Order: sequence, then structure tokens, then C-alpha cells
Amino acid sequence: MNLETVIARLRDALPELSILENEPMAKHCSFRIGGPVRAMVQPASIEETAAVCRLLKEAGVEPLILGNGTNLLVTDEPLERIAVQFGEKMAYVKDAGPNSITAGCGITLARLAQEAQSRGLAGLEFAHGIPGSLGGAVSMDAGAYGGEMKDVVVSTRFLDEDGNLQEIEGAAHEFAYRHSRFSDTGCVILESTLQLTPDDPEEIWQRMMTLREKRRASQPLDMPSAGSTFKRPVGGYAAALIDQAGLKGFAIGGAQVSEKHGGFVINKGGATFDDVLKLIDHIRKEVYRTSGIELETEVKIIRG
Repeated sequence: MNLETVIARLRDALPELSILENEPMAKHCSFRIGGPVRAMVQPASIEETAAVCRLLKEAGVEPLILGNGTNLLVTDEPLERIAVQFGEKMAYVKDAGPNSITAGCGITLARLAQEAQSRGLAGLEFAHGIPGSLGGAVSMDAGAYGGEMKDVVVSTRFLDEDGNLQEIEGAAHEFAYRHSRFSDTGCVILESTLQLTPDDPEEIWQRMMTLREKRRASQPLDMPSAGSTFKRPVGGYAAALIDQAGLKGFAIGGAQVSEKHGGFVINKGGATFDDVLKLIDHIRKEVYRTSGIELETEVKIIRG
């Protein structure tokens, strides 16, 4: 079934659904790179999401699932795909029992940490400066400064690859470094429940601010990027290996290894998809040449 027919079916079946046609992906990715996607749908509820995913499955269409787009590098060419984006419409937070909250997949980690802090709940301070959304963070077990999503997530509701609503708890998440049972699957995370620890809101806030200043001092937060470009290799740190290879500040086109933090590839202005890909490839080759260590990208690459 062609995408024109699929989009028409979505409009007929779900007249309230937000559908943006030929929407520039650059507007929805932190790298500020990416050509137009044929359609971007923005479900407003779990029920609407399930209906969208069922219709797409019936049509044989694999959706491109998006949150904040903070871990993506997208081709500059037109994408003949349908993206399903979770943002403000799926960014709710609700109490879920003693010291627990349930949040929608579209909420940013910064806002989620603030919501927890306002309730006097600690445990998400590490997440305050991570630029992604909850769905992506759970999928890849996002973490920083000694904290990870696996430390706080106790259950998750999701759509399986057949579009059925499911829920898992605890160890069933299969959390590991930058991995979960949802990684590289067709499952769609809808919401997660987090178990946190009661604490004084002011003390929580101070810890969040301390980590924020630490990030600002060491990371190029003022430049478009997708965060850490590479996963942490066994026995070392990608940034240190890149520094040792003499690559800080090295650029190809508009893409550059940050002079502030070698682990970040930034868009210094006008960078293309190919610029970033070529730079990533160069970094990997040089790091392997100088250290014998192969770097693995953390950024998800969407080629079309």
C-alpha cells in the first residue's frame, strides 16, 4: 500500500489525529539535520497511538518512532516513511502510589526530574541534563553521572510488534549498558512507572543544579549535536581516546569534533548528513589506528 493511501486511511479513521505532511526532520532532531519525512503523526493518547500502530501494521508500514530526536542523525534526502512522534501530548505525569510516579513516553527527562523534585522525590537528578524523552531513555537505558534509568524504572506499558498492549516489570526490562529489551525492536514504549526516594525538595534541587553546572562546564550544550556520539568502550572513555588521537577540533564540512568535549560531534553550521557520517568514520579509523580500540556509535543513524 502506498503512503498516500495510508495517510488517507489515518485521516479517515482518526480525524482528530495530528498529521504533518512533508515535515522537515531537521526541526525535530537536536543535530538540526534531516530532510522532509512524508508524514509525521503525533498521537495524543495511548488509545490513539494503538490505533495508529494497528493501522500501519495492517498496511505493512514500519513507523519511525520519535521522541525528542536527541539521539538521531537523519539523512538530508526525503524520507518516504511515516514518523510517529511523541511530544507534549504524551508528556503527562501522575502519582502512582507511595514514592512512585507514572509518566508518558513523550515527557523530557529534564521536566520529569523537575516533576519528581517538586514532589520531594529523589533519584532522577542524574537525568535532569539528559536532553532526551522518557521513551527513548528507557529504550536505551540512558544514564549519566553514576545514575541510569534501570535504577528507577519498575514497570513499562508498551505496544508489542503486533500492536498489542503489554506491560512488563523489573528484570523483564533486560536493562544493560545503553540497552533494554526494547532496543532495536518494533515495540513502542507508552509510559513507565518509576520508584523514587523521598527527600527534601531543596536538597534535590541543589544536586540537580550542581550536575547542570558540571555539564555546562564540560559539554558543548550551546551547539547542535546528538550528545555523546560513541558508546563507552570497555576499559576506557571515547572522549579520552579521541583526544589522544589528536582529533579535538577536527572538522569535515560543517561537522566538527567539539573542542570542549571530544566525545561530541557538533554541527558548527550548515553540517550535512554526509559531513557527520564522514567525520564519524574518520574518528573511528583514527582511534583504532592509535589505540587498537573500535568505537561503536551511540547515535542512531536513519538513512531512509
